Amino acid sequence: MLIIFTDLDGTLLNADNYQYGGALVAIQQLQTQQIPIIPVTSKTRAEVEELCQKLLFQDGFIVENGSAVFVPKLLNNFTVLETDRVQDYVLKQFGCSYREAVQGVRALAEKLNLDLRGFNDMDITEIAERTGLSMEAAARAKAREFTEPFIIITPKAINPGALKTAVSQLGFQIVVGDRFSHLIGQNAGKGVATQWFIQQFIQQSQNHNPRVKIQTVGLGNSPNDLAMLDVVDIPIIIPGKNGPHPGLSGRGWRVAEASGSAGWGQAVQQICQNPD
Repeated sequence: MLIIFTDLDGTLLNADNYQYGGALVAIQQLQTQQIPIIPVTSKTRAEVEELCQKLLFQDGFIVENGSAVFVPKLLNNFTVLETDRVQDYVLKQFGCSYREAVQGVRALAEKLNLDLRGFNDMDITEIAERTGLSMEAAARAKAREFTEPFIIITPKAINPGALKTAVSQLGFQIVVGDRFSHLIGQNAGKGVATQWFIQQFIQQSQNHNPRVKIQTVGLGNSPNDLAMLDVVDIPIIIPGKNGPHPGLSGRGWRVAEASGSAGWGQAVQQICQNPD
C-alpha cells in the first residue's frame, strides 16, 4: 500500500501562482488506485480544506507545520487514544494553542527588544498585500489555530542563532519561511506528525490485512520539509526553477525533473510505475 505525504507551496502547488495543473493527471491516477494523498503544510485547516474540496482529497491532512493532524470522522478507521473531535474531524494535536503562540511572539519581542508584527496584528487586507493572496485566501490564512507567523519590523537583521535560542528558552520552536517566520509549539513538527500518521496506517493495516506492506512517499521543496522527508521510505525533492534548494542537497534523495506541480506529477507517476 502506497501513501503520499506532500508539502504544498512550491511542491504540489507552483511557487509563483499556487496552481496545480501539472499534477492533475497523477492525482487522478492515485485516486483511481485509492492511494491516500496527505498534505503536510504550514497552511491552516481552512486553507487546506478549500484545496481538498477542489482536488477531492479525503484522507486527512497535517497543518501549521506539523502542529495538528485532522482525519475526517466518516473515513477514520484509526483506533487511537489521545485524540479530540473537532467538527467533522478527529484531531491529533502536537502544537500549542493559537493564543499561546500569539503570547509567545509578544514575549519574544520583549525578550530581544524587537518590533515584531504577527498575523494577529494584521487585518486581512494587510495579509493579502504581504502574501499576494486574494482577500478570500488571506482570510483563510488568518484563520490560525496553532501557530503565529510574524515578520521582524526592526531591526532588519538579527542573528539567527540568538533568535532560535530565545525562542527555545520561551518553550517554542521557530520555522523560518520565505516571507514569514512561524512560532510553533515545542512538540510540533512535520516529522513527528507524519510519523504519527504513518503509525496509524500501519496499525490499521495490521488489524485488517497483516500481509499488506505500507510504503510511504514524501515530496518537499525546502529545508522546512526535511523532518517529513526523513521519516518516509521514498523522499523526493521538488526543485525550484534554479534547481534543488541547497539545504536539501547531498542526501542521495530523488530529485524531480521539473519544478512545482509538473515535477510533482512526473515524480509521482514514476513512483507508481516503479516504486523501488
